[in-house]
Amino acid sequence: MASVEAEKRIPMTAAGFAALQKEIKHLKSVERPRIADAIAEARAHGDLSENAEYHAAKEQQSHNEGRLREIEDLLRRAEIIDVSALSGDDIKFGATVTLRDMEGGDKVVYRIVGECEADVKAGRLSITSPLARALIGKEEGDDCSCLTPSGKREYEILKVAYK
Repeated sequence: MASVEAEKRIPMTAAGFAALQKEIKHLKSVERPRIADAIAEARAHGDLSENAEYHAAKEQQSHNEGRLREIEDLLRRAEIIDVSALSGDDIKFGATVTLRDMEGGDKVVYRIVGECEADVKAGRLSITSPLARALIGKEEGDDCSCLTPSGKREYEILKVAYK
């Protein structure tokens, strides 16, 4: 098995790391016992070959254990970036960016975060998204364009902050 240093590190904020830790705790302490109880109850019904409840519970167990392995891997490879220690005029990981859509004039605010903590509706934009990649290195007052699934979008960068 390759060492963590040789594996691809995953940048994330401290808040993203904490959210994954919370999820893993929930999966282990709440979901695992609930699923185990469901499997035990389904087994009590007899013939497992045609027991839909048993098969559904086993499938839930498989999904839960898969998600646990995925989160454990993310946490193991996490590179926590202290956004409060960042500063500067150019956009990089952790920046909170205020943009104005050049077409509609709407203002949007995004924080550039790691892939596993991205949620556009909550204002968290993945570092690997087309818009974030287009923003990296730009400064307040610059224009930015990117190709999104809904077509080409152009923005004016109104503010860059690190908080």
